Amino acid sequence: QVHLVESGGGLVQAGGSLKLSCVDSGRTFSDYAMGWFRQAPGKEREFVSRISRSSDSTDYSYSVKGRFTIARDNTKNTVYLQMTSLKPEDTAVYYCAAMSRPYHSGTADPNDYAYWGPGTQVTVSS
Repeated sequence: QVHLVESGGGLVQAGGSLKLSCVDSGRTFSDYAMGWFRQAPGKEREFVSRISRSSDSTDYSYSVKGRFTIARDNTKNTVYLQMTSLKPEDTAVYYCAAMSRPYHSGTADPNDYAYWGPGTQVTVSS
């Protein structure tokens, strides 16, 4: 049983930073690409970033590129999302997700992710 738990969300002023963490348990973490998605009120869930299982490949949405950094520590079964220069439009619930297929570099399609955490709220005030 795969279990994902995010942490690190909170309230921050515009221009500030937050670091999200997601711990994965229940299978071989290092075999699977991981992703971060977010959902703002009244909007659909959107792709934020993904990282391959060995960290040799990453991808970001246009809206966060240059401000957010994804990383993972396979010894700790943890994926991170470092968020800097936060904007009010970054306000959302942030979810980490694990790919359904092993040995894949990851995608931006939420349908390719089989396991999701409960989410952590990030609120950026102006």
